[in-house]
Amino acid sequence: MVAAYHLIWAAYGCWLPNDPRGSSSHNLRVDKFAPLGAVHYGRKEKQPPSKDLREFYRQADDLLEHQRLLFTDAEIEIVGASFRDTIRQHGYTCYACAVMPDHVHLLIRRHRDSAEQLVAHLQSESKTAMIQAGRRPVNHPVWAGPGWKVFLNTRKDIENRITYIQENPIKVGRPAQLWDFIQEYHGWLPRPNLNY
Repeated sequence: MVAAYHLIWAAYGCWLPNDPRGSSSHNLRVDKFAPLGAVHYGRKEKQPPSKDLREFYRQADDLLEHQRLLFTDAEIEIVGASFRDTIRQHGYTCYACAVMPDHVHLLIRRHRDSAEQLVAHLQSESKTAMIQAGRRPVNHPVWAGPGWKVFLNTRKDIENRITYIQENPIKVGRPAQLWDFIQEYHGWLPRPNLNY
């Protein structure tokens, strides 16, 4: 029984199908990216050094249809405010959120909407917010696709993911993020015996 979803997705151009870290893609649909490397489905056990990743994206930048834009601090606030509005509008319960310059993490309690619907609402409404704020042209993608969904079904899983998401900004030297739409996790599970 799924209790919560850990949702992760990247900003446009920040996690290509043949990313050296691995990806959620099974194949490469755009041939011009093929010289950058093969597709590896799933996250690689051994992660590449940062310099290799920077070189991969330096080369990829020349091939992208649109400019790869990382979120500034002001844009992180716009995205976070949009997430707040979407979460409240749809009645989602969010236990953790990190909006990074190149990706986001959210941990959301199981809902009548599927994980795919949650992502679609959050991405669509945050893209609209970025356009309305004059931070992206109408034709510029904000997100790189539906990202990853991790289904959580134990209290331990949820608590571990909350900690992971909270520490995400801190690990890269950014301040902790204290979003006003986060609700404290009190151990809720769809069945009480799933508490390990």
